[in-house]
Amino acid sequence: MFEMKNEGDETSTKKKNEDFLNKLDADRNKKGCEYAVLVSLLEADNELYNTGIVDMSYKYPKMYVIRPQFFIPIITLLRNAAVNAMQYKSELAVVKAQNIDVTNFENELNDFRESFGRNFRLASEKFKAAVDSIDKSIIQLQKTKENLIRSEDNLRIANNKADDLTVKKLTKNNPTMKTKFDEIEEK
Repeated sequence: MFEMKNEGDETSTKKKNEDFLNKLDADRNKKGCEYAVLVSLLEADNELYNTGIVDMSYKYPKMYVIRPQFFIPIITLLRNAAVNAMQYKSELAVVKAQNIDVTNFENELNDFRESFGRNFRLASEKFKAAVDSIDKSIIQLQKTKENLIRSEDNLRIANNKADDLTVKKLTKNNPTMKTKFDEIEEK
């Protein structure tokens, strides 16, 4: 089950992601969904939600909070988990048909959970690294932009000074040069 939340700029009261988790869990259970995902633009400044896929299983089982840019990756992760789960269900039917010990199945299921958790953790780390890299690039580009703007200002000031320069201003405090230029003017 997916639920999307976006708070408009005109909203006077700011909602938090956790305000919607209890209802999302109840809706998920009522509809018989295994996973619940809140896709949210709420709490835009909260670093926890900005780093990637946030596992909320400490409060609600199989629940995640993500930003919209992680929508496709979580669908892929959940799809892969479902495909693997179906594969394991198929294997379970074979195991039951062959009367193989249930302990082997439990071990395989635990291996799957560990593997899924490891893959999920690795994917989250790669998402975070990519976001960090983008943030560093943005900061560097902003510094370059500021330096270019300062250079343009200095060139404009120098150009204004050059445009304002006259012979009269150059000879103002130099009597020798003033006399020479006055003589040239008289001739």
